[in-house]
Amino acid sequence: MDPRSLQRTLGVTDDGIFGPISREALRSRFTNMHAPAVTAGEIAAFAARLGCSVKQINAVAKVESSGGGYDRNGRPKILFERHLFHRQTKGKWSVSSFSNPSAGGYREDSWDKLGLACGKDPDAAFASCSWGKFQVLGKWWDEFGFANPYELAFSTVGSEAAHYELLARYIEVFGLVDELRALSTDPNACRAFAKGYNGPAYAKDGYHTKLAAAMA
Repeated sequence: MDPRSLQRTLGVTDDGIFGPISREALRSRFTNMHAPAVTAGEIAAFAARLGCSVKQINAVAKVESSGGGYDRNGRPKILFERHLFHRQTKGKWSVSSFSNPSAGGYREDSWDKLGLACGKDPDAAFASCSWGKFQVLGKWWDEFGFANPYELAFSTVGSEAAHYELLARYIEVFGLVDELRALSTDPNACRAFAKGYNGPAYAKDGYHTKLAAAMA
């Protein structure tokens, strides 16, 4: 996807410039003030699919999410990672607010940076964001069975259940099903999942103890 094709998707003039009108259309496209919350039945279905308990799913949701999946404007919560965009585009647009070899700039608005990055390389832009309730990176679009990074990103607009779908695919694709099933009130039993989901520095933030507490 290039800027012109994204503009056509957004229903604006495909001039390739991706100025303020295009960036506002992007925000509008990703706004859903009435996205339904996940239901108990949907959570139970995800638990059955993963062969775990509802309590285990809920523990992960409590610890690994940033609360709800949408911001106050009705858009999916995102975090734009400028260093990932730099890496995806080989530094072609570095150094800028949206492209930098170093991580950072988190106090700046991620939707602003996403819009600017979409004016250069939409695929890299959507891939460089973490999306929704569980902050799943767009770069996993192919592994998760989406046609492109935009499709993964846009999937989070419709409902909170779609955010749980990304979580389920992450757990399945990256081989964390057994680790999920092992979650219990014992912090040591939670270490494998915490490491697999958060990386080797999981203990620094006590993710394993938080998961165990959430299982109580």
